[in-house]
Amino acid sequence: MKKVSLALAATVLVACSGASSTGADEPQIEAESALAAATTPGKIPTGLPSRLAIGLMEDSGGTWMKSSGAKWDARYRYLTMGWSNNWGWSANDGSFALDYMKECDAQGATPVFSYYIMNGEPGGGEASFYAKTKTPATMADYFADFKILMQRAKDFGKPVVVLLEPDGFAYMEQQSGENPNAYSAIAASGLPELATIPNTAAGWGLAFLQLRKSMGATNAVLGAHVSGWASGKDVAYGSVTDALQPEVDKVYKFLSPMGLAANVTGTTFDVMVADPLDRDSDYYRVALGQDRTWDASDTAPVASKSFNRFAEWLRLFNVAAAKRWMLWQIPLGNSNHLNKANDGTPRAGYKDNRPEYFFGPSRDAHLAKFAEAGVIGLLFGAGASGMSGYANDTYTDGQLFMKSRAGAFVNVGGLTLGAGGGTTTPPTPTSDAGTTTPPPASSDPSQYGFESGVAPWTSTGAGITSLVASMAKAFAGRASVEVRLSGAAAKSNVRVASPATPAGKTVSFRVQCPAGSNVTAVQPYAQQGAAGGWAYTGAWRAASTLTSGAWNAVTVTVPANAAAPLYELGVELTTSAGAANSCFVDSVAW
Repeated sequence: MKKVSLALAATVLVACSGASSTGADEPQIEAESALAAATTPGKIPTGLPSRLAIGLMEDSGGTWMKSSGAKWDARYRYLTMGWSNNWGWSANDGSFALDYMKECDAQGATPVFSYYIMNGEPGGGEASFYAKTKTPATMADYFADFKILMQRAKDFGKPVVVLLEPDGFAYMEQQSGENPNAYSAIAASGLPELATIPNTAAGWGLAFLQLRKSMGATNAVLGAHVSGWASGKDVAYGSVTDALQPEVDKVYKFLSPMGLAANVTGTTFDVMVADPLDRDSDYYRVALGQDRTWDASDTAPVASKSFNRFAEWLRLFNVAAAKRWMLWQIPLGNSNHLNKANDGTPRAGYKDNRPEYFFGPSRDAHLAKFAEAGVIGLLFGAGASGMSGYANDTYTDGQLFMKSRAGAFVNVGGLTLGAGGGTTTPPTPTSDAGTTTPPPASSDPSQYGFESGVAPWTSTGAGITSLVASMAKAFAGRASVEVRLSGAAAKSNVRVASPATPAGKTVSFRVQCPAGSNVTAVQPYAQQGAAGGWAYTGAWRAASTLTSGAWNAVTVTVPANAAAPLYELGVELTTSAGAANSCFVDSVAW
């Protein structure tokens, strides 16, 4: 796909996203989430956070991200031909890139570069990508620039991510006749560091790894770009009914000797990189008459133009390569945009559904799906001028969508991932949170584990606005009930009618509320029906006796003479007037 010019770098976000056309009318700012155990292959590269990184595209000197008040995980820009001497404005020493690294670091964000150089080398554009690698002088100049970047990365000394040559690996595959042993002038470039690297198309990929190693830039995280159309079939937008596995196998076979698998450098690429689309989907519809909108339904078939298909493609590659993914250049359009070129006024830009897919009402499930497919970073940014941007993506509630949704999400910790092959297990209870460690599996053996949703549980009382199935927190398995509080002073219940709880049983509830919650007391209870004289049994606990931000075990014992069935089983939450937030209930068992 076509890539963004430098002039656009100040207007976009860095992260992978998708969206539903149904809008979230209020920001979702739940506390840090933790997924249940999974078997996602590949490790998060050393130095990167063990959470799903959310970032934006912003040019050097940009201040929007800093002034937004959000603790963005990553900040990126392009490096194009001429970057090493700041396009003629400074010495040819790469200080331009080092300054950007330091600028990002001062904001608390990991610096990320989209390294897009080959098309600027003399000899033609995208159609000549592979042909240029056969010219020794071109390769000498090309890799000398990358050597400078690795030197400056070493000087920086902290993690810096380099997303290598968007679509370049696909051009190499197609233009070399899918032959990783086709001639390229790598050792022939004359760079002493590359003397042992083969003069092959595969050697072109290995040269990046060798230069990082030779420069000692162990802090540089290198990503190989994998295009959805590299096999000759566009699996995301064109050949959507074709089986994915054969296309994954075909591309992986070519990329494996280029640095995804063990090789002569002794190192491999750290991550794989993909971009869902380079422009807002409605730009393609309105301006070009093309349908590039993905079905956001959770039930969409994999054999369809959908988020589910893209996630499955990512997962299959993750399994094949045992590498995690970073998604970048994710369009910023939402359903409230005006479908006109972005001139900076509110809502200008084209519609897309990716931001709402990842940060709308189904945020938790959608982020979890992509995390389990191997994604460790979502980087949002426009791929052409006139596309939607985060500085004027005004939503239906009058707020900037990415700032109020994604920004709030990162501010409370985001989505926790496992650092070495899987997402993390739910936290082991501490203090009076109980004594049983939850099982490390994507299931919950409790009578009510909420793995399939909230029903048949309901809520009553003015203190609760709704109950929502959520993957933001889980004591066991991968889901719980999110109890969204209204901020009103009230007594409210999370309850289930006619449970099959035997008399004499002790029922345990796992409850978690954040620090600063307006919940003042928690009372698990069992109420009998008419046959038991409507007797009520409760076990009141002051919220001050519970551990904030942890799973607490609260219990109630059903009377030995209770008449079956019970009328109701639940937990009563007493709230004072205060800020609206959410508590979570999980693993109701006896």
